[in-house]
Amino acid sequence: MELHIVIEGRKDLSGQLYRQLSAAIRTGQLADGQQLPPSRLLAEQLGLSRKTVSDVYTRLTNDRLLVAQVGKGSFVSTPADARPRRQQAADLASAALIEKWNALPVPLRRPFEEGRARFEFVGGCVSPALFPMEEWRRCVLHALRQDSRTRGMYTQTQGLPQLREAIARHAAYARGVVSTAQQVVVINGAQQGLDLLARVLLEPGCLVAVEEPGYPPARALFASHGAQVVSIGVDAEGMLADQIPDGTRLIYATPAHQLPLGMPMSVARRRALLERARAIGAIIIEDDYDSEFRYEGRPTDSLQSMDQHGIVAFLGTFSKVMLPELRLGYLILPDAILNATLTVKHLNDWHTATMNQHALAKFIEDGYLARHIRRCSAIYASRRERLQAIFANELAPWFELVPATAGFHLAAWVKDGVTLDLDLLIRLARRAEVGLYPLSNFYAGPAPREGLMMGYGGIETIDIETALLRVRDILLQMN
Repeated sequence: MELHIVIEGRKDLSGQLYRQLSAAIRTGQLADGQQLPPSRLLAEQLGLSRKTVSDVYTRLTNDRLLVAQVGKGSFVSTPADARPRRQQAADLASAALIEKWNALPVPLRRPFEEGRARFEFVGGCVSPALFPMEEWRRCVLHALRQDSRTRGMYTQTQGLPQLREAIARHAAYARGVVSTAQQVVVINGAQQGLDLLARVLLEPGCLVAVEEPGYPPARALFASHGAQVVSIGVDAEGMLADQIPDGTRLIYATPAHQLPLGMPMSVARRRALLERARAIGAIIIEDDYDSEFRYEGRPTDSLQSMDQHGIVAFLGTFSKVMLPELRLGYLILPDAILNATLTVKHLNDWHTATMNQHALAKFIEDGYLARHIRRCSAIYASRRERLQAIFANELAPWFELVPATAGFHLAAWVKDGVTLDLDLLIRLARRAEVGLYPLSNFYAGPAPREGLMMGYGGIETIDIETALLRVRDILLQMN
């Protein structure tokens, strides 16, 4: 890449070059510390003699605008007084709005702020070693060939037809979702799906009902749209539908595997939730984030499959069953909000990257996804059993697990009557290379009980006993 210098005519060549380089350095066009081309190369590019360029470099060095490093070259040295004052947030007309965004909580944005522990029980993470990388590579090569046929062109906002067909079949088979490919919208992860629906359904001051405890990024996203977020309690049967206030426009719930406590919503409570939403004209977002992994009893139907009135937006993600880095998910939408959501996505990002869409369609159609889920289910089941066994024995004096039949995390309450400094336990466990995370992170208000969220998707089965026995030893020392 050539340095942008314009030399006019054949007069004052040295002066022209000096003035342009000096101005570029003082205005910040050339960044502090940036290396300039060697004098011979720049002379060739500009049609000047090497001596002319060398003399200018020497002059700039004498002016302390360049620093010459022997054997390396000449580097920009911007004078402190020449650097323009950059606008601060407070200087801008949008200062108040910027401050609002700066003050907004960003939960889970930096999950390993203190560094990743050797033994991590963080929720929502998967073991990358489980992912069938060779099969995915073949699918990506197929995608590259498909992409070459339409290279340089935009595609459908809704997603590639073959992927939407594959997703509709997968959701029907795995979760009993009743839909056609026309109802499927391919998205860049579940968080984009939440944002699209919020843009369609919310405006400042309106009500959104979310579970308490619940998924913090969803709560923060709805609040960022100016909505009034109302926390709705949960019990052993799930979200307390009768607490949802009149005027609520949007209800966010995790019926299959409540986040973070883990219990499934009962059939009776699902019916009550659907009836309450229908009565007040609300849309329900059913976040089905990890329920492909099930371990006990008959799989529960999705809430969407029970919806007779077109009020449930089903939100699915491939982050938990494949890899979060892929940023692939989907919405299955009722007719009433489908077109509006497509308009918003079109304005937001036009469409999700087609190469990943082609690859995922191939991954599903060739049976790789189903085999991967079966394999992971067996591995997660063994991890879950190991974790349950240790909580039922070595950790039983301090904790009790909340029953759950799906996903890859369990919640553990501190037992009633047990006095335990949970914050201290978490800090000491971190020193012992064990990452523990409190349930209090998922409450908008004070948590009624203390407990831990025990994710087992990202820790190897063989490491669970080692890690939890370290936790037991810390607990014994604390007592």
